[in-house]
Amino acid sequence: MTRTDSYLNQGQRQQMVDSLRSRGINDEAVLEAMLRVPRHLFVDPTFAGMAYDDRPLPIDCGQTISHPSTVAMQTQLLCLRPRMKVLEIGTGSGYQSAVLCAMEASVFTIERHKPLYDKTSRLLAELGYRACCFHGDGYQGLAGKYDRIIVTCGATSLPVKLMEQLKTGGIMVIPVGEQRQRMLRITKRGESEDEWTQEEFGLYQFVPMKTGKARRTLQ
Repeated sequence: MTRTDSYLNQGQRQQMVDSLRSRGINDEAVLEAMLRVPRHLFVDPTFAGMAYDDRPLPIDCGQTISHPSTVAMQTQLLCLRPRMKVLEIGTGSGYQSAVLCAMEASVFTIERHKPLYDKTSRLLAELGYRACCFHGDGYQGLAGKYDRIIVTCGATSLPVKLMEQLKTGGIMVIPVGEQRQRMLRITKRGESEDEWTQEEFGLYQFVPMKTGKARRTLQ
């Protein structure tokens, strides 16, 4: 399948980035990554004309690709630096993974829905984004320790397993709540809960984070 990135697409991305900057996104590394990643290639062709609008769009398995402003906000909250090891919960369309890769992170991403995992892992590889894609249960995370963890679906509570996989000094950005979620940034200062600090950054609405039988496949 031919995948193109036209001058029109590039102009739309510039307008999107200008809008994000005007709305308070000031991490230039985030803005530069979002300027480079062709969001229209991560949505169904039916919705390609809306790819750079600040709106969620449907993808396979009843999931959505988040607003560009939500992707920008979550990514900015990570305080990411090149070569950091990042765990993403909820690969979805792959767009957030691509943005993280464009920021030179070492990306590990897990998706619960097998058809979506199959499709997105192929797409990321085809577009040259070197993310390690896994199929499994996001509540269980992936064995190892990570500098940053980003959750792109709504959790009803803070997953303890993910906190165990966060390095001391690391940051997790996660939406927590039932119908609507509070965007939280958790900084792990030490191993005990009283050494975790929590900041809130407004209310959002995400598809729910669901558990399931854990399986894993490394690409």
